[in-house]
Amino acid sequence: MNIPAELKYTKDHEWIKIDGDVATVGITDFAQSELGDIVYVEVETLDETLDREEVFGTVEAVKTVSDLFQPLTGEIVAFNESLEDEPEKVNSDPYGDGWMVKIKISNPAEVEELMSAEAYKELIGA
Repeated sequence: MNIPAELKYTKDHEWIKIDGDVATVGITDFAQSELGDIVYVEVETLDETLDREEVFGTVEAVKTVSDLFQPLTGEIVAFNESLEDEPEKVNSDPYGDGWMVKIKISNPAEVEELMSAEAYKELIGA
C-alpha cells in the first residue's frame, strides 16, 4: 500500500499536498483499491468556495458511487480535466496524474487537523 509520507490525509481517504496556499487533492491508493475500476469522476464545484467536509464531487466505480469531501475550506481553483477522458488515472497513479482538484486554502489552521501518513496507516490498518 502506497502512503507517501510527505502528504496529509483525511478520514474520508483523500490525500492533500500543500504548496503555499494551494492544496492538491485526490483519493488515496487505499481508496482507489477499495473502489475498484474507476469509470467516471465528476466535479461540478469549480470556482466555488466550500467548507471543509462539504461534498465537492463524486467518483464512480464499476460497482459504486462515492462522494468526494472537501478536506479544507477554500475555493476549488482547478479540476484535473484529463480525468474526463481517462478516469482510470485515479487507479493507475492516484498520487500523480490521478489528482482531482486544487483548492485555494481559506483557513490555513485547518491543515494542522489533517492526518499524517502514520495516522492514516493506523486508520486503514496498514
